[in-house]
Amino acid sequence: QVQLVESGGGLVQAGDSLRLSCAASGRTFSRLTMGWFRQAPGKEREFVAFMSWKSSTTSYADSVKGRFTISRDNAKNTVYLQMNSLKPEDSAVYYCVAEWMGIESYSSSISWDYWGQGTQVTVSS
Repeated sequence: QVQLVESGGGLVQAGDSLRLSCAASGRTFSRLTMGWFRQAPGKEREFVAFMSWKSSTTSYADSVKGRFTISRDNAKNTVYLQMNSLKPEDSAVYYCVAEWMGIESYSSSISWDYWGQGTQVTVSS
């Protein structure tokens, strides 16, 4: 089993930055593919970003490309999501996700086995 704990959410203004963190435990972190999803009220959960366990592959949703950056620190068992130039439409609960080693359909929520409890991000206009 993998436990994921997110932190770093909050209330910010449009144009501000936030960095989300997700601490993982339970399995060898360096073998975990990590990602982020988000869900706004009344909307479906959507893919945000992912990084493969080898850190050789990353991918972003078009809506965040160029503004968000995913990174990981294997020594700290932590994955980050740096969010810049935040917009009100980025407001959502952000979930950290993990999958042991490889993953095929990273943008599909059903592909991920492990989920954090979520952290709220609210961007005011």
